[in-house]
Amino acid sequence: MNDEGTEMPGGEQAPGGQEARQPTEEELRAALEQQMREVRVEDVLLQSVASLVNLSARRIAKEDERDLDQARIGIEAVRAVVDLLPDEAAGQVRNALSELQTLYAQTAGGPPGGEGGGEKQAPEGQPGQGGSAAPGQAPKSKLWTPGSG
Repeated sequence: MNDEGTEMPGGEQAPGGQEARQPTEEELRAALEQQMREVRVEDVLLQSVASLVNLSARRIAKEDERDLDQARIGIEAVRAVVDLLPDEAAGQVRNALSELQTLYAQTAGGPPGGEGGGEKQAPEGQPGQGGSAAPGQAPKSKLWTPGSG
């Protein structure tokens, strides 16, 4: 047996000196079919939720990427599906969502009692404004979370 093996593209070597080959289109289809048989909707949903949380956080935290409308949509999407996740994952997502909502509120709402320095806030009396107040009164909570009611 040759210790050096067979050199593959990119400088890699196939084990045991065998020549490496690319899988055929039929083999790729069969592998994809097998993967689709095994994948669970909950797994795909959890991956999607994690991506939404991460992307929404970027749209809030990174000044050069800030887009509070996109962050709001991401937060509302996560809120819409979190109850469909397995219990353990749902708990972790709720914690991350809570942190994300707080970050959103801090960024969009500015300091408590101020006019706010964010791009958009929920209008008075609209769903999603942490609390409803009578005209002339301050809302019960300054924490605004998208879509809360």
